[in-house]
Amino acid sequence: MQDKVEERSLVNVLNRLRKDGYKYDFKVSGDGRLCTMEEKDMFGPEQVRIVDFYRFEGESNPDDMSILYAVETSNGLKGTISNSYGPYADEGVDNFLKQVEDMGKNLDKKDR
Repeated sequence: MQDKVEERSLVNVLNRLRKDGYKYDFKVSGDGRLCTMEEKDMFGPEQVRIVDFYRFEGESNPDDMSILYAVETSNGLKGTISNSYGPYADEGVDNFLKQVEDMGKNLDKKDR
């Protein structure tokens, strides 16, 4: 992945990830599983690995923070899922990704 200092905006990071093959946009379904936006493919936490993540702070408001995860599924789909911090955070996304981390399928994060 690219040097994170150069990738300051969500758009730049998404463009870089798309070039690296992360073409799917994921969400968490009502029943708590990761799925494609069309809900065509569904995955439990044991079927997902967090490859990388990026944190963003709003330029006009430091409270406007979000995080973007690059994830891979057990059947080879690569994509992204994002969430906000604080009161605007989607609890379903937080809960799902915490389960992935608790299973040890999260990234062994190292600054590059």
